[in-house]
Amino acid sequence: MSLFDRLFKGITKSDNQPSNKGKGSSRGKYYPEENSPIDEKFTYNFNRNGGKFLYCENMAEVSESFDNILLENDWYENDVFCIDETLKSKFTGYNLNFIKKTKATFFLTRCESLVCNNGSILLSSRQIKEKKLDELPSNIVVFATTSQFTENISEGLRIIKNTCDNFIPSNITTIQDFETGKEKDFMSYGSSTKNLYLLLLEDL
Repeated sequence: MSLFDRLFKGITKSDNQPSNKGKGSSRGKYYPEENSPIDEKFTYNFNRNGGKFLYCENMAEVSESFDNILLENDWYENDVFCIDETLKSKFTGYNLNFIKKTKATFFLTRCESLVCNNGSILLSSRQIKEKKLDELPSNIVVFATTSQFTENISEGLRIIKNTCDNFIPSNITTIQDFETGKEKDFMSYGSSTKNLYLLLLEDL
């Protein structure tokens, strides 16, 4: 399956499906229904934010997709900022130089959750220590699983609290702006735009 196919795998609506025009609704024909599954809402919102979404059914597909990302961007033999030792072991064999300094070609990381109502990626100090978003490389590859979908940020924060034995990490943030080169509006002023790939592994 090509990168393009995987990018739009989560969009299930057909071009031939009737739109809501004439019914008093401004919702686009690809906009998920209000009661849609959260994975469909995340896919729509994430793509709308400019993220690159790659759905993988197993680790073999994850490895293939990761290899394609490196090939597409010519990132072989480059420095990679990564503080997750488990991720380093998962993605060995690509002639990458894993470092713990942010001055790198891209950042390889996990996340806390995938927030469906706005298509953002929730991170904490468990992934980025005390770094601010603008200190991270402009290119990011996130490895996540389908069990990490949350409806909203509040739900994501509850999960962090539960998994950290009621201890809240000091640094919690979200990335939502993935479309580089676009003109900023007042809603996105001050945000840090990232070129972000999401490797999403099916684990449910």
